[in-house]
Amino acid sequence: MLLTIALAIIIVLLRFKIQIGLCMLAAGIFIWALRSASPISLAQAFCETFSLPRTYDIIFALYFVMCLEIELRKSGALNDMVKALKRMVSNVKILLATMPAFLGLLPSVGGARFSAPIVEELSTNLKLSPEHKAAINFWFRHLFEFSSPIIPGMIMACSIAGVTFGEFISHLCWVTVLAVAVGWLILIRPIKIPASKKISETTEEIRHERNGLILALAPVTAVFLVVVFFKLNASIATGIIVLAWIFVLAAVGRRVSVKEIFLGALDLKMTLNICCILYFIQLLSVTEVLGEIVAAFQASPLPIPVIIACVSFIIGILTGMSQGHVAIVMPIVAAFGTGDLNLAGVAMAFGVAGQMLTPTHVCLIVTVDYFKADLLKTLQPILLAEIFLLIIFSAYTWLTW
Repeated sequence: MLLTIALAIIIVLLRFKIQIGLCMLAAGIFIWALRSASPISLAQAFCETFSLPRTYDIIFALYFVMCLEIELRKSGALNDMVKALKRMVSNVKILLATMPAFLGLLPSVGGARFSAPIVEELSTNLKLSPEHKAAINFWFRHLFEFSSPIIPGMIMACSIAGVTFGEFISHLCWVTVLAVAVGWLILIRPIKIPASKKISETTEEIRHERNGLILALAPVTAVFLVVVFFKLNASIATGIIVLAWIFVLAAVGRRVSVKEIFLGALDLKMTLNICCILYFIQLLSVTEVLGEIVAAFQASPLPIPVIIACVSFIIGILTGMSQGHVAIVMPIVAAFGTGDLNLAGVAMAFGVAGQMLTPTHVCLIVTVDYFKADLLKTLQPILLAEIFLLIIFSAYTWLTW
């Protein structure tokens, strides 16, 4: 009951456009006030939050991701990549899917707004409705929620659930492939492509664009490989690549101001959100609410995976952010069994499904606004895609548990 009221507080505050971190902080203070109301427990949760290594791993990983996005954008590598791919790939359908997907590997504030103009440009000669274009941008931008070590939700999920990035990605990467297939079937395959004329370019322009393509793809790939195969923390791996790319860009004549990179990536709002979410987790632990939730789940006649799936989906809808459903559900998963890949996978898949179907998801709102699309019409193909994905995921997970 206490958690239900806390969740109600979160959703009400979200409706008033209050950022997710402060919403969760308010809910955490509410729980503390009713369960403890002791300044000692409040201070204890604060000290524990900022003494745990995972707090700083998450914060610095997200910061360096922002740095990398600035490097690629300011150096012109992303723009050249778009031009190179349009010239190299004759099928615009492939580009419509891959461009928002690639940019989704670099989560940043307003990221959906960054990929939306590219989708708009690629679909210039196509007879697509605003809702269709919005759905494409939104769906394919979130393919790697299950398989990228630099996605905020993945970073938090692995840290909280007590699983390594390599193990978790290996366990869930097939869901990304499934999401590609479902998205292609529903959103891309029906598109009719008219005949187009090739644009002539000089040899120098072609070489410059190819260099940009390599410079944009290489660092994202490098971070992925370093985290998965060398098992470094996400913050360390991303920081190493960011520093290395400063010199790489300078060496190829695409120098980006170091000051612009590191100051431009400072995002106090995101940092505050992360800190508040992590503090909320510790308040659940200190006030022993988490233990009571686990006990209630254990007493329930429903199987634990079903309960985790339902709760994750609902919280995903309420918060619209991977950090939100991960912060609430993953501690419960960890309490049942630290390192349980199957249960953590269920929580992640259903939580992401929830966040993909809610107007509280910032990416959805930004996308709909850019394309001037109708929200409900945009969500119709997304809902159909999620139904297909969850049915297949549930069947496979049940058969292989």
